[in-house]
Formats: sequence, structure tokens, C-alpha cells
Amino acid sequence: MHFVEIIRAAVDSLVRHKTRAMLTMLGIVIGVGAVVAMVAVGTGAQIAVDAQIASLGTNVLMVFPGAGFQGPVSMGAGQAQNLTLEDVIAIREQCPAVGYATPSTRTNRQVVAGNLNWATLIQGGGPEFFPIRDWSLQAGAFYTEQDERAATKVCVIGQTIAENLFPDQDPVGQMIRIAKLPFKVVGLLAPKGQNAMGQDQDDIIIAPFSTVQRKIQGSDRVGMILLAAVSQSQITEAQQQVSELMRIRHKIAPGQADDFTIRTQTEIAAAAGSTTRIMSVLLGAIASVSLLVGGIGIMNIMLVSVTERTREIGLRRSIGARKRDILQQFLIESILLSVIGGIIGIGLGVTASMLISKFAGWQVAVTAQSVVLAFAFSAAVGMFFGFYPARKAAIVNPIDALRYE
Repeated sequence: MHFVEIIRAAVDSLVRHKTRAMLTMLGIVIGVGAVVAMVAVGTGAQIAVDAQIASLGTNVLMVFPGAGFQGPVSMGAGQAQNLTLEDVIAIREQCPAVGYATPSTRTNRQVVAGNLNWATLIQGGGPEFFPIRDWSLQAGAFYTEQDERAATKVCVIGQTIAENLFPDQDPVGQMIRIAKLPFKVVGLLAPKGQNAMGQDQDDIIIAPFSTVQRKIQGSDRVGMILLAAVSQSQITEAQQQVSELMRIRHKIAPGQADDFTIRTQTEIAAAAGSTTRIMSVLLGAIASVSLLVGGIGIMNIMLVSVTERTREIGLRRSIGARKRDILQQFLIESILLSVIGGIIGIGLGVTASMLISKFAGWQVAVTAQSVVLAFAFSAAVGMFFGFYPARKAAIVNPIDALRYE
């Protein structure tokens, strides 16, 4: 038999049993659709996390209080209160790889403007906070170093604050009350949108660190030190310089654990990326189970088909068809089932991804790589699970087949 005739015979067989072929493909359709959709969700999560890390700023390092041990107990980053303004000044003066440094603190408060109010995050930081976080203005101006030294009651607000407290108004120059204290709005931040955790980054008020620390929180605590390395290539150098300086300033003896924690943007991205990669693999693995079930369904139906067509096989063999021809015909039928199912499944997966994005609000990303991988995997499933039935058909004894009832 010519190869084209073998393909034609395989197609004719599938057309004669359309309903059975469609039901057989259903497992592959669902499996491929699930794989495409789940990989799209995982890829979208990775993109969202990368965007969130990028929104932290450029070349960012963060110094948290605490990390040492008291006896057998780990204190953990953020648990102690051992960072000071003098630490910040020393880092600025003695760490050449650090471009910017600012103390930072935060609290949540109810904010009032006229007859409107809104609960939001109050972020305290020096003027360096804005270049560190790579935050630009839409209107107005940033507060100055003079405002920081004088603990002036001024602030810069995010888009969400402006929309809820100053609808249809220019917020710059307006007054708001934070903890019953009047603050003047001097700037409106450019929008950043939601982060990967769904938190609104524009729902924020940023004021001088000294103002938030003394007049709102009423403490002398430095919650965190925010830093920016001079360049991307100097992040590691900056981390090392800050660590050595902090150990000297905090009188930590050699061999003793640090009483602070330094996190870099690279470390945060690596940790978050590892988590999302694991999630993507798990989602893809779970979805692949249904593809495996679809392949088993193909093998089952093809075995039934071999039994039903035993006389047909005997007839073909008696008029000259070779074992290889029979093998190819049944293998092509199996591959066609899986490939057609895979194409339909890709369409289903893309549609499912769009629906997930629309109704669940998740970021999804269907990549060409995931589509090609799903299609190739579906074809491989058809070939793998179709080989045994095809081989069984090929080795049927033609004389016994002709006598088969």
C-alpha cells in the first residue's frame, strides 16, 4: 500500500465512526486544554511577581532589625528594634557602593479630607525614598530634606487616595488629617497598580520619616533601612559593605550571628520566582494527568477497534498488505485522534485562560512555547498509546482473521 493510501484508509475509518472518535478525543481535548490553561496561569503569576519586584525600585536593598539568636530562639527579621538614624547616616558616609539610604517606617491610619475618610497605609521615609523606589510624580513636587529635618506635616499621596478623598479635584495643595493632624498634600504619585498579591500600591500616603515617627507613631523606632546600590553590578558589593559596617556599629563579635537582616532585590526575585516556578510545575503536572487518561482512552478504543476489524485486517493482508502497512494505518489513526484533539484542546485552553483572566482577575499569559509543547505532547501521547494496538493489529494471522466471526 502507498503511504497516501494508508492515510486515506485511516481517515476513512475515523469518519465511519465519528461519534466514537469524538468521544475518544475528548480526553485529549480536556487534557491539552487544562495544560495550556494551567501553564498560562503559572506564567502569568511569574510575570506578575517579576513586575512586583521591579516596582520595588532599582538596585534595592533592605535592612531589617533582628535576625540573631537569644539562646536557642531565632528572633527573626523585624522582631528587634535595634536600627537607628545613626546607622543610616553611617551607611551614607561609609559605604561607597550605596547610592541612596533612608530610614523607613509604616503604619495604618484613618485619613480625613472634608467629609470623606479613608483607611490607608502611611509610609514614612526621607526624600531618598522616591528614587530608591523609582517612584515618579504625576503632579506637584516631592517634599525636601528641609521638610525631613523639621518634621514638616506634608505628604505625597497615591492615586487611590486622590480618587477617594478628592474626587474630581486636584489634590495638590489640599489639606488632609492624619491622626487628627493636618497635612498638606504637596504631590500626587504616578500610578503603579496592583502587585502580585493583589494589593493596591497606589493606596498609600508618603510623608517625611521624622514626621511619621514622632508625630503619628510617637516612637523613635526605625522600622527598616531602605538602600539603593549605585548600580546593578554593585548590589553584592553594597550588601557586603553594609553588613561589615553594621557588625562594627552593633559591636558583633566574630562568629556571632548578625542582629540584622539584609535582603536584596535579587534575593527577593529569586525566592518569589522559585515559588511561582514550583506552582507552575505542580499545575502543569496535575493537568497532565488528564492528558495521560486521554491517552489511555485512545489505547482502549484502538484495542476495541482492532478486535472489531479483525476480518478487515485479514482481508487486507490476503490481498497483499504488509504488516508494516497495517501497523502504520492503526498508528496514524491513533496519532490523528490525538493531534486533532490537541488542536481543539489548545483552543479550549486559550479560551479558558481568557475567561480566568476576565472573571477571576488573575494575570495569565499564553506563550507560543506552552502551545507547541502541549501540541507535541498530545501527538506523542497518540503515538505512544497507539503503538501497542497497532502492533497487535499488524501481527494478526491473516488466515485466522478471515475465519474470525
